[in-house]
Amino acid sequence: MRGKLAKAFELANTQVYRHVPLPKSSANFLRRKLFRALLTLQGQGAFALITLAVALKKFGTARGVVRPRMLQEIFRSGVALLPMFLFVALALGFLVVGQTVSALAKVGATGYLGSTMVIVIVRELGPLLAATLVLTRVGTANVIELGTARALGEVEALEALGIDPVHYLILPRVVGMALGIFGLTVYLILGALVSGYLFAFMQDVALTPRDYLKQIAEALDWLDFALLALKTVSFGFFIAIVTCYHGLAQPLRLEDVSRVAVRAVTQGILVCVLVDALFIVLYLVT
Repeated sequence: MRGKLAKAFELANTQVYRHVPLPKSSANFLRRKLFRALLTLQGQGAFALITLAVALKKFGTARGVVRPRMLQEIFRSGVALLPMFLFVALALGFLVVGQTVSALAKVGATGYLGSTMVIVIVRELGPLLAATLVLTRVGTANVIELGTARALGEVEALEALGIDPVHYLILPRVVGMALGIFGLTVYLILGALVSGYLFAFMQDVALTPRDYLKQIAEALDWLDFALLALKTVSFGFFIAIVTCYHGLAQPLRLEDVSRVAVRAVTQGILVCVLVDALFIVLYLVT
């Protein structure tokens, strides 16, 4: 008798349609790729809905087991990456922010500094860079861990014990990655803005720290804070869904895990770009 998880993943992965021969009109390479991409998108959408349904249905269930796993994932997707993000923040500040401040000062356009920093660092580069780094570092680990567990039959063993694998394996990763990317983005933005000003100060740019912070504060409004939080949480949610889908929702062999991990990272980057484009539209219409 097939378990609940197997039935759910059969819906998410659309195994019936995957084994149907491609129509003759899809013999072209690009059409076949598009056809499979649509199937993957449908499967990931169904997997996301399953995860949300489990989160709402089992909210507060088995807190003694799930909460420590959430804290562990928050540490892995956030706190453990702080040293790496400190280096990235310093590099981003010296390479981008500092040179931008210096260039604007040379042409006497320091009055545009605040809006430039908000658009480039706060709205776009900071969140997208943070999401990409977490994807390549933690998202890859998700695919490998879950893919190995699926290949070795550990997922079926959890289900045989009456443990919902989505609640136990997926939900902590979704929460941990969403909160981790949010915290790391704030950390990266602050570090980049501070190190960028230090670089500009070493170049004798006539701009006091008070004026620098004042311009940035005046360029920010409540919408920037709200959309920054929403964007980073969305990045974390979709990255976790994509990586966990490739690791858990499909039956894998051990030799397939590395190949699937590369595919998951590629699709995760595409999803981040699409989500970022959606928020650009929101910025423009609000």
